[in-house]
Amino acid sequence: MTITSSSNVIGEHATSSRTWQMTLGAQVEPGGVRFRVWAPKRARVDVVLEDDGRSFPLLKDEGGYFSGLVPMATAGMRYRYRLDNGEAYPDPCSRYQPEGPHGPSLIVDASAYEWRTPRWPGVQMPGQVIYELHVGTFTPEGTLDALIGQLDELKACGVTLIELMPLAEFPGRWNWGYDGVALFAPAHVYGDPDALRRFVDAAHARGLGVILDVVYNHFGPDGNYLPVYSDQYLTDRHPNEWGQAINYDGPGSQGVRDFVLQNACYWITEFRLDGLRLDAVHAIYDDSPVHVLAELSQKTRASVGERSIVLIAECESQLIKTVRPIEQGGWGLDGIWSDDFHHICRVAATGRSEAYYADYRGTAQELLSVVKRGFVFQGQRHDWQRKPRGTVVKNEPAAAFVFYLQNHDQVANHLHGDRIHGMVSPARYRALVALMLLAPETPMLFMGQEFAASSPFLFFADHHSDLAAKVYEGRKKFLSEFPEYATPEAQDAVPDPADESTFQQSRLDLSERKRHAAAYLLHQDLLHLRREDRVLVRQDRGTLDGAVLGTQALVLRYGTSMEDERLLVVNLGADLHYVPAPEPLLAPVEGGSWILQWSSEHPRYGGSGIINPLTDEGWHIPAASATLFRAETS
Repeated sequence: MTITSSSNVIGEHATSSRTWQMTLGAQVEPGGVRFRVWAPKRARVDVVLEDDGRSFPLLKDEGGYFSGLVPMATAGMRYRYRLDNGEAYPDPCSRYQPEGPHGPSLIVDASAYEWRTPRWPGVQMPGQVIYELHVGTFTPEGTLDALIGQLDELKACGVTLIELMPLAEFPGRWNWGYDGVALFAPAHVYGDPDALRRFVDAAHARGLGVILDVVYNHFGPDGNYLPVYSDQYLTDRHPNEWGQAINYDGPGSQGVRDFVLQNACYWITEFRLDGLRLDAVHAIYDDSPVHVLAELSQKTRASVGERSIVLIAECESQLIKTVRPIEQGGWGLDGIWSDDFHHICRVAATGRSEAYYADYRGTAQELLSVVKRGFVFQGQRHDWQRKPRGTVVKNEPAAAFVFYLQNHDQVANHLHGDRIHGMVSPARYRALVALMLLAPETPMLFMGQEFAASSPFLFFADHHSDLAAKVYEGRKKFLSEFPEYATPEAQDAVPDPADESTFQQSRLDLSERKRHAAAYLLHQDLLHLRREDRVLVRQDRGTLDGAVLGTQALVLRYGTSMEDERLLVVNLGADLHYVPAPEPLLAPVEGGSWILQWSSEHPRYGGSGIINPLTDEGWHIPAASATLFRAETS
């Protein structure tokens, strides 16, 4: 059989055309299927079609890429690559693994799906309300198609941008997704590739954006066949808490970078996703002249033409260069998670300052500082890490900082997968929700948060027995950083990630939307305020001012003109009688007054009744409350 060679230009379509096309993996063409794989350590690679066992040799070029056109191959066929006349393995760039990561790859025609929303313009950071969810536990079915049925509810709540936890194929029946090993293949337990396209299409039809969590800091331990193709994917030059670091800057790194950059462009173009959430970028090490994430930012944006996308980083080190423009030495991303906000709120809510919360006091001063500045640690020493943490924030927009009270890690990083609304009084929780949703930064909800879900979210991973035992022990060791979880009794109670009950407990009970209607209304009303109020919608950190009124009480003042000013008073402590009130920010607007606009104590939210804290004699601020005022001139 004669095989036609293909081009060796890496990423050739990413910048030369608005219609990006993947060059790795199996591409359906009019004359057959073109295969291309990077395997520099191999002398021979053959495509083996599983249907009839026929094999076809690929041609190797000077860059270590094997490629060729196989005329008899068609979409829907299963295949593997046989290496050096020995074992056959899945395609590392397979678009679908119907039998899991150890099974054969499936040829997928990426152009066959007919989109119903071809003119979708994309999304930008300002105005977004992000909603993080795990496909497998959101609905009883745990599939992408079932998730479509929940889109109307999410939109009605006020969500604008859905963030899917990682979908890359993983071993076993359940997994968070951060152990993905076939990075181009949507996990078969959630549906086939067209199921993801149907979900994105349905979301766009409702005006909702969709981004995907991707992991480019390590590869999973089970089903990772990359090392059989090349020894250059991984490196020991950089540290990594999840195993070997990925090689972005050493010998052979060009092929590794090509693999990751094509993966990022692939998700955004072939599935029309609206961007990516990049996991733990502080563990992506690259000493190259152009950091791989800066290149990723450039190439993904070029791949979609005029459509707008957002790229959001999780960065425990709080590196502000993540969101600085590339021309200013940054990586050119659009957003970054603020762990500081979560940690301060957690300590403020529970009073417990331990393990990685130990550097926070949960005071009104910390809350005020993080709202005004995005991070509180901007280079100061962090005792828990025993080194400086964070970098200086300058004029980066508020929308670039993602605030949250819950996310998958912060809920599951506790013995019983506790959600914060189950740890504190409802009144104090309502006040914290108001602070998060009315702050100028971009808010993110974790699935079920909006209706005070009673279900925990636990760490689950269905690995084979030997690996499962190691993962379980690793989980226990991590939780032992919290003193109370280090006791023998607590260690015995740590849920086993491989136990099906751990996974099942983490499923949402969607009927709680009605049973917990007060919490649901709280989130709906606050998100409506955020969207419709002409001052709050600006997300202007530059015109925001604030002051501490007490150890656990603060005031935020928004806007600069008399008609466009808002006042948010938050008290997480006991009743505060602030009489007199020697704080200029509480002063009424010239020739006008403050009018109560919203209260967390409204009975519709389960509150005891609205009490206006502003009286003729001064401010009497109820315990565990939040109130919003608007300026009104006479």
